[in-house]
Formats: sequence, C-alpha cells, structure tokens
Amino acid sequence: MVAVPVSLRSQRAKATSVVLLVFLLAGLTWLTPPRDEVLHNILHHLNILPFMLAGLFFGWRGAARTLLLAALLQTPSIYRHWHVDRLDADDQLVELSIFGAAGIIAGLLADRERMQRLQVEETKAELEHVYTELRQNIEQMKKTERLTAAGQLSASLAHEIRNPLASISGAAGILARGQASAESRGECLEILTKESQRLNNLLTNFLEFARPRLPRPQPTDPADLIYAVAALAQHVASARHVAVRIEADPRAPEMQCDPEQIKQLLLNLLLNAVQATPEHGSVVVRCITLPNAVTIEVLDEGMGVAVQDRERIFEPFFTTKETGTGLGLAIAANIAEQHGGRLQCIEGDGGGAVFRLELPRHTVAMRCRGTGQVLA
Repeated sequence: MVAVPVSLRSQRAKATSVVLLVFLLAGLTWLTPPRDEVLHNILHHLNILPFMLAGLFFGWRGAARTLLLAALLQTPSIYRHWHVDRLDADDQLVELSIFGAAGIIAGLLADRERMQRLQVEETKAELEHVYTELRQNIEQMKKTERLTAAGQLSASLAHEIRNPLASISGAAGILARGQASAESRGECLEILTKESQRLNNLLTNFLEFARPRLPRPQPTDPADLIYAVAALAQHVASARHVAVRIEADPRAPEMQCDPEQIKQLLLNLLLNAVQATPEHGSVVVRCITLPNAVTIEVLDEGMGVAVQDRERIFEPFFTTKETGTGLGLAIAANIAEQHGGRLQCIEGDGGGAVFRLELPRHTVAMRCRGTGQVLA
C-alpha cells in the first residue's frame, strides 16, 4: 500500500470541502421556492464562502475553477428564476460575478504570499547551509590553529631542551674519558646537576602550561594574598638588596579566586620585578579595589620591556633572559584568563615595567584553556 503524504491528503480534503459546499449551495438554491426572496438572498450571499476558500487554498486558478463550477450548477436556477422573478435572477448573476472576482483577487494575494513564503524558506535553507559550512570551516580552522600551535610549541620545547642536553652530553663525555682532574670532575658533576634541574623545571613548567587545572574559587582577602607573596619573595629580594613596598588597603573587601593560583601568578611577577631591579632599588606592589574588580600592579625599576615585546612576553618560550624558560609569564597570563581577568605589561612612570593584573571580584565562568572544561 502506497502511503499518501499528509500535505496531499490535506489538499484533497480542502478541495472536497469546497466542491461539496458549491454543490450544497446550488442544491439549496434549486430546492428553495422561487418566491422565498429572503432565503434566496441568504443563499446568494453564502456563495462567497467557496470562492474565498478556493482562492485562499488554491490561488486564483482554484477560485476561477470554483466560479465556473458554481455557474454551471446554478444555471438551471438562474434560468428558472428568469421567468418567475427576474430581479432575483439578476441578483444571483451579479453576486456570482462579484464574489467570484473577490475569490480570484484573494487567490492572487494568496499566491503572492505563498511565493514570498517559498522565497523566505529557500533563503532560510541557503543561510542554514552557509551557516553549516561556515561552522565546519571554523572548526577546521580551529583544528589547524591548534595543530600549528602544538607544532610551534613542540619546536620551541625542543629548542629549549637542546641546550641543557648539549651541556649534559659534554660533561658526561669528559667524565667518560676518565682523564679529567678532580677539579674538572667537580665542575662536570655540577653541570650535570644544574642542567638536570633546569630540564626538570622546564618540563614541569611546560606541563603546568599545557595541562592547567581548573581554578577552585573561594573568598580571598587581596591584601593578605599580597603580603603572603611578598613574604615568599623576601629572601630573593634581600639577597639582591631590593626593597619590596606594598600599597594595599588592609580593609579591602574579599574577592572570589583560587588563592594558590593567584599566589603563583603574583610570585612570578614579583620575582621577575626583583631580578629586573638594580641593587638598592625597590619594587612596589599596589592593590586597587573597585566595586566589581581588583587591580594588582607590580612596578619595578629596571630597564622596562621594549614596546614590540610587551605582547610577545606572554607567548610560550619567549624570553628576554639568558637563563629563562619563557613559560612563567605564559602560565601567569593563562591563570588570569581562567579567572575571567587579564594580565598586561605597560611602561612605568619611572621607566621600569608595570605588570597589571585585573580580576573580577565575583565568581565568573572559568575555563581551563586547552581542556574545554568550564567552572561556573
């Protein structure tokens, strides 16, 4: 058994309803006594129904066919009334003509509306197709971008690993020949230990950057956070005879953040500032609390950061230090991004560098870059 589409069945039902209505009106007109002018007048006016329905359902062609059918079926009545009640026959002819014309006009308007709707649907289908292709292209671009970034990251990591490995290989070769003096053996062992630690730190930082954990936000006092970080960096600052000054309001309201991650971020900034500041200089850590945000600035008295390097310093493995890994600031920027904030470098008033961390005070959607995980 062949299944009939629902739309086709619906069209057939509409056509049947219109035809039955035409037959019904024609039959009632024939059966109504010619002298019953009131009932005839009502039946004549009811002729508008099949014409309008045909026009709305099937367009002007459907209305024209319905008019033709009605005229054929009602011709006997018109002929009979012509000799009994000429006025009623004239009314019937006029109303059939007027109502038929109204149905055709309604059909023309319905056809126009259907054409416009069809154009809209076609445009919608084209837009959906274009949107699907665009989304696929974007996904492909993201995939390509991720692969390119992974390739660049791998190349940078390989480059950073090559130098320590060369030192380890050279020291191991000297020890393997067995002809080195006691002093040379001590230097080689020191190189092996130092470069091994350097490799370990490099890989640890790389893993922290490549696989960051989700922040665990909790109410945190920004002033306590800054004093805790300053205490951790105090040993390095004292060794370089650099003073660390803190400008923070101890009554500042709490903010929502992961204190351990923000400590890691600020400690990296503070140690960099201490290393960039000459002896007997000072580093300032300033905290500004706003209604919806907290800004923490670390100011040093060093040579500053070149304008062309201020954006690149947050890229993985980009460093201006001879012994730097280039991952510290990349990890710091990643932590700021996970917290819904941002980290930027600007020029200080005294020529040094200012690293500005902006964080929202309240919990926001936190995303772990590279993992797709979200923490609300």
